[in-house]
Amino acid sequence: MKTPHDPRHKKREKIVKRLYEWSFGHAEVDSPLINQILSNLKTIDKVIAESAPEWPVDKLNKIDLAILRLAVWELLIEKKKPVKVIIDEAIELGKEYGADSSAKFINGVLGTVVKKTYGEKNEF
Repeated sequence: MKTPHDPRHKKREKIVKRLYEWSFGHAEVDSPLINQILSNLKTIDKVIAESAPEWPVDKLNKIDLAILRLAVWELLIEKKKPVKVIIDEAIELGKEYGADSSAKFINGVLGTVVKKTYGEKNEF
């Protein structure tokens, strides 16, 4: 598991904070990575909505949504990091910045995304 001082964790933290700020209209999009995520937002949000149908995307806690957007982008679009690492990092960010139930919610949504992408029995 990554420590909060791990440079990769810090990078994800920064991205999540920028996505969170953007959701309120308070962030300039000055990062190529943020631009890539935002340019795929329709697809990313559709995946989130399908994986958490009881929670409309516009009603989700904005920090949870920012974490999910980054993780879904990493899982389905970037595809450069191991699935378990992406999920573990998202859960850690949920514990750090979200509500008491955020980590469990994020884990459930990402678990559904992975099952839909890789199948029930496939190891990722």
